[in-house]
Amino acid sequence: MSCLWPDETRPLSTDLWISQSRDSVSTTCLSSPSWPSAPSTEKNKHRMAQAPMSCDCFVSLPPGSRDDHVIFGKNSDRPRDEVQEVVYHPAASHPPGSMLECTYIQIPQVEKTYAVVLSKPAWLWGAEMGANDQGVCIGNEAVWTREPVVPGEALLGMDLVRIGLERGDSAWAALTAITGLLEQHGQGGQCKEDPEPFSYHNTFLLVDRNEAWVLETAGRLWVAQKVSEGVKNISNQLTIHTEISAEHPELRSVAKTQGWWDGLGEFNFCRVFSPENPPVRMELAKKRYKGGTELLQHHDGSVTAEVMMSILRDKPSGICMDSGGFCTTGSMVSVLPRETSLPCIHFFTATPDPSRSIFKPFIFSDCPTPVLRVVSPQFGPDDPVRKQPRFQSRVDRRHDLYKAHQVALNTMETKPDEGLAVYNILRDLESQCLSEISAMLSGEIPGDELGDLFFDCVDTEIKFYQ
Repeated sequence: MSCLWPDETRPLSTDLWISQSRDSVSTTCLSSPSWPSAPSTEKNKHRMAQAPMSCDCFVSLPPGSRDDHVIFGKNSDRPRDEVQEVVYHPAASHPPGSMLECTYIQIPQVEKTYAVVLSKPAWLWGAEMGANDQGVCIGNEAVWTREPVVPGEALLGMDLVRIGLERGDSAWAALTAITGLLEQHGQGGQCKEDPEPFSYHNTFLLVDRNEAWVLETAGRLWVAQKVSEGVKNISNQLTIHTEISAEHPELRSVAKTQGWWDGLGEFNFCRVFSPENPPVRMELAKKRYKGGTELLQHHDGSVTAEVMMSILRDKPSGICMDSGGFCTTGSMVSVLPRETSLPCIHFFTATPDPSRSIFKPFIFSDCPTPVLRVVSPQFGPDDPVRKQPRFQSRVDRRHDLYKAHQVALNTMETKPDEGLAVYNILRDLESQCLSEISAMLSGEIPGDELGDLFFDCVDTEIKFYQ
């Protein structure tokens, strides 16, 4: 695979190629649109006050996709200063009776877990989004319902994302694992690295090579909708109305007991379980959900990885978020070919704001090269997340790529011409990489050296920034 290199023979060393590319910065024709600047607090005060704070997940299944691929995408919108790392964990076997240490609680471990790649807030165990080596992708969103968020520590929605990937060889198997753990352990706990309380319930988008499932929860209760074709998105909203494919066995009886449903007519989960006075962030997120739906529908029948990336980079809809204390801290796009002999491709930014970041491809292989430069430092038992009371101090969780990207952003603000030129080169490399991966999936070129692809991309990006 030669997607990061000038030609298929890779005649140049990485350092030499980067040096030559850097030289071209000063002569690059800056014909692209201006680099998106950081929002001014004064100029954007009204806009920031109105901007929705939420995440977004997307999926396109044939015939919504241009090719015979399932395309998954997610933006993770989190506190602005939160670092998101990308980590790989190999498949593993576990001895009987072993326990799994999640963010706040322990649960029984299973005998075998699948290999996973995760984009995750560096301070916690779980993940905002990720994939496993079985071709399953999962992302989650915050949601509030009529069921109150129970105080105390349980499983975070992000823990459930990771567990679903480690234990599910299909979207449905991952859903079953998540709902089973909801029943046993519940969901809850502090959802940001801060002493100020912030907890929520979760919705999930679970995707594999054949189908997608939307899972919406209210405490231990849940409802799910199967998506077999076309396009679908979720945000901080309940979206399942009467199109219910599976549900918690006590869902309707609880709704009747609480007086939320009279038991007559069709059961509409969204209508029955939506809160009467939803949080402001949930109301504001309606704009994002609507905007995401419109973008998907506009591209229905032609969705590719490039299209999904463009949706995640969309500023006018608010999907690419930069609002007050929140921003898009990480993004992911996956290509899941229906043909099982072809590998799944998972793209991660590992840096904030996809409109200022590039997507780098990860492909599961037998011996992937560790990419430690997108892994945050570890603090062990001294981590303020582990010490009681929690979150009494902060530590520097920035990984190497995050630091380099921060410096580059500063350059792009202070020297916009130079910054834009560098960014344009990186985006050209991203486009070249996408083209060659597409050629590999169509059988035009061989798919060798896949295990080092993500490593090569991260290494090249950092060297560009230095």
